[in-house]
Amino acid sequence: MYLHLGYSTVLPFEEIIGVFDLDNVSASRRTQAFLRRAEEAGELIDIGRGLPASLVVSDWANYLSPVRAATLGRRLAENSLE
Repeated sequence: MYLHLGYSTVLPFEEIIGVFDLDNVSASRRTQAFLRRAEEAGELIDIGRGLPASLVVSDWANYLSPVRAATLGRRLAENSLE
């Protein structure tokens, strides 16, 4: 199965490591350092056109998504039951 992150970006479920709400984690110095390192390494992909709502960490890259983490989590849960 695939998770739609927003716009035309989809990821296979098995590549997803975690989905995080940026409102909750962006204040952390560790998260800021993680995002800075990912951006410097070219592993941070902003798929939105405005402020990102969530961070999706995968095996190959990290995505800033306009879709809220709760919505992505619900999509994962709904599709994993099938």
